[in-house]
Amino acid sequence: MNKKNILGNTVQGVNNPLNYKFDKIKNKNSKLNYNIRITVPEFTSICPVTSQPDFAVIIIDYIPKMTLVESKSFKVFIQSFRNFGIFHEEATLLIANCLFKSLRPSWIRVAGYFAPRGGIPIDVFWQSSKVPKDTFVPELSNSLVKINR
Repeated sequence: MNKKNILGNTVQGVNNPLNYKFDKIKNKNSKLNYNIRITVPEFTSICPVTSQPDFAVIIIDYIPKMTLVESKSFKVFIQSFRNFGIFHEEATLLIANCLFKSLRPSWIRVAGYFAPRGGIPIDVFWQSSKVPKDTFVPELSNSLVKINR
């Protein structure tokens, strides 16, 4: 198992999410199919064109195999977007790809519900494959997302 670099240590922020290495935890229930939902209600990044802040709710569902993402490590990763210029689509897909490559889950879905700009919200969704049978994965509901809609 990877040495924990973040858990239990004082950590300075990371300037950007590129090439970030998550701390991982061994999944002691790897023989079970179960879903983990992580909700990020206050995601922020910077528009690369206008330098204005963008706000979103990010919802991640994943069915782990051998490892879980360590929560403090995940928080540092999410905070690294705060001053990083990136479009909505790229932000959602970067989160998805980083988690997918690091954790190698059985399945993962990432949904990004971005606050409207000019009256138009942009929502971005990606999942790795069909949901495995016999695993409960809650539906994504607009009632979960209350960003000026």
